[in-house]
Amino acid sequence: MRKAFKPLALLALSTAFLTTPALAQDQSGVSTPAPMSALDLVTIPRLGGPSVSADGKRMLYSATSTDETSLARSTDYRLKTLATGEEVAVTLPEGANSPVFVGNDRLYFLAPGERGSTGMQVFTAILRDNGSLAQTQQVTRYNRDVSGFEVSPQGSSLAIFGDVPRECTQFDCASEAAGPGSGMLFDADDGFVRHWDSYETPGTFSRVFVAPLKDSATAGAAVAVDGPAADGALVGDTPLRPFGGLEDMAWSPDGSTLYFVARQADRSEPTSTNSDIYRFSMGDSAPSNLTDANEASDGSPAPSPDGKSLAYLAMARPNYESARQVVMLRDLATGKVRALTQDFDRSFASLAWTPDSRWIIATAQSVLDTPAFRIDPRTGAVTELDLVRGNEAHIGNVTPVGNKALVYTRDSIAAPAEAYLSEGWSQGVQLTNVATARIAALAPVETRRFEFAGAGGDTVHGQITKPSGVDGQIPAILYVHGGPQGSFNDGWSSRWNPRVLASQGYAVISVDFHGSTGYGQAFTDAINRDWGGKPLEDLQKGLAAALALDSQIDGERACAMGASYGGYMMNWIEGNWPDRFKCLVQHDGLFDMRSFYYATEELWFPRWDFGGSYAQNSKLYERWNPVNYVDNWQTPMLVVTGEKDYRVPSTQAFGAFTALQERDIPAQMLVFPDENHWVLKPANSLQWHDTVFGWLDRWLGDEGE
Repeated sequence: MRKAFKPLALLALSTAFLTTPALAQDQSGVSTPAPMSALDLVTIPRLGGPSVSADGKRMLYSATSTDETSLARSTDYRLKTLATGEEVAVTLPEGANSPVFVGNDRLYFLAPGERGSTGMQVFTAILRDNGSLAQTQQVTRYNRDVSGFEVSPQGSSLAIFGDVPRECTQFDCASEAAGPGSGMLFDADDGFVRHWDSYETPGTFSRVFVAPLKDSATAGAAVAVDGPAADGALVGDTPLRPFGGLEDMAWSPDGSTLYFVARQADRSEPTSTNSDIYRFSMGDSAPSNLTDANEASDGSPAPSPDGKSLAYLAMARPNYESARQVVMLRDLATGKVRALTQDFDRSFASLAWTPDSRWIIATAQSVLDTPAFRIDPRTGAVTELDLVRGNEAHIGNVTPVGNKALVYTRDSIAAPAEAYLSEGWSQGVQLTNVATARIAALAPVETRRFEFAGAGGDTVHGQITKPSGVDGQIPAILYVHGGPQGSFNDGWSSRWNPRVLASQGYAVISVDFHGSTGYGQAFTDAINRDWGGKPLEDLQKGLAAALALDSQIDGERACAMGASYGGYMMNWIEGNWPDRFKCLVQHDGLFDMRSFYYATEELWFPRWDFGGSYAQNSKLYERWNPVNYVDNWQTPMLVVTGEKDYRVPSTQAFGAFTALQERDIPAQMLVFPDENHWVLKPANSLQWHDTVFGWLDRWLGDEGE
């Protein structure tokens, strides 16, 4: 059976590899769908978040494709009339991106600046029904890149952001001359030295500037919303780094006030999750902090269309990034704040108002799905919306287009995201076919959910994904998610994708162990100070439950793999469950908790999970430290790391590889000099898959060692 799913020679980029036929022939000469390959994963078109016109009649969306030979990416834009389904191509200027509707027919987008400007600038145009643009004009003219923008609902105001020195009062002020050498001087009071995958530039932050618009052009100088540089002034990034986006800012309906999120950048920043929502009104000299009383995270400001309320998300626990996010509601007239979803044990991740201000639509993980919920701002009552009967999978990019209509995206393990329309809170109708046809031409896989009694007798959930219609025994892969406060969920991934792995002829078993999200806050908190305890027990019991449930899975031929915390777990399994698997794949995994603590950047993360700093609670760090169990290591391991990973620095991988070498354990190490905590570049993704598939086949194939 394994020979039918022999991994392709990805690294060599052979002709056979580059050709991805929709159909293959079995030994009888009958055409059958080809299994999904890594090249399919890399090149399947990707849907961009849709933008809907204010009247709800038209939707603009993007489809990004990757060339199978050059691996170059390109993006096409399409305009769809929702009532008729008619669709036309949209022609944007060369290099343009991020188009959004403002009103019914006006677009704003980023494009290379012209005449007296450099870098990306904001443009506007009228989008005709045939997909062409009219009245195109450049809105901003700066000698600095505009990283992003937000236009007020009525088109009366513009917010732009980009990397600007804090002392600058103008968006494109000249930066001070660099020193004679290449060195970067950091002060102990500066906060982050490096974050995620890049070094900080001392004194420079992602800053927001606002300007009024008249006739779709800026009317006057843009003003910094963080106010003048002075003692006690706000110093920080908006959007928040490294993953913040437009959800970190929002205009009031009349365009007079911008609400934005920032976290003070000082020496406490690496240990603090205290982001706040600020208000800046046109004519103000400095912003006001609306959430100063909460020392934990506040974010995702969402003003109601009637201008009366501000919804936002807040955590209650300082210095913890995975506390439950509760929907809060602030009365803008009185300043009174209410916790709308305090009694609903799920953590919300997005907010959107219906046009009549009657409902808040939000999404939240819940038992392997991410459904949408309707929240009553008057009472806090929460109703789960059944948008995809029987399998919500992962709902995202929710946009109310009427008081009872939604445009949203849905993806799953089976297929990438497509856009849908729901009317009257009913079942959604698919609007796009960006990837559906390509996926439908590939050999199917099947996903089965299961549950079992895990650590402490608690119910734990998991999923099995395997190729459909395959006879004989199938080797097992135990898939361990990162976070650790996370979940594989029933969702599509462009990196750790269960479908592409199952298509190689494996049964992929994932378990949402204690610490996972989507099961209530107590379950998420259960991993605290217990990294190698309950999670390992859940993985052991989950693997046993999957094998008992599906007799086709060959438990004797099994490997385990994971990244980040999942990589930590591979190192932990190596020393604490050393005789169970034929091989391990460890990607960006923590190896030595002491050296990790003193080299990582977001220190609030280990401080919360281990009850303080390393100096304060070294015994607990050492209790769950994989390096202390190296004497037990015996399982062959593939180690993967990116040298731009500053969350789990690459030295952790080198340490694990050295331990494997010293113990004469079969091992390989794949190092990407140009990748961070993730593998993002198409060619690197192919090399990653080629290496991983080759390693798995070496130990689980028909002639495995």
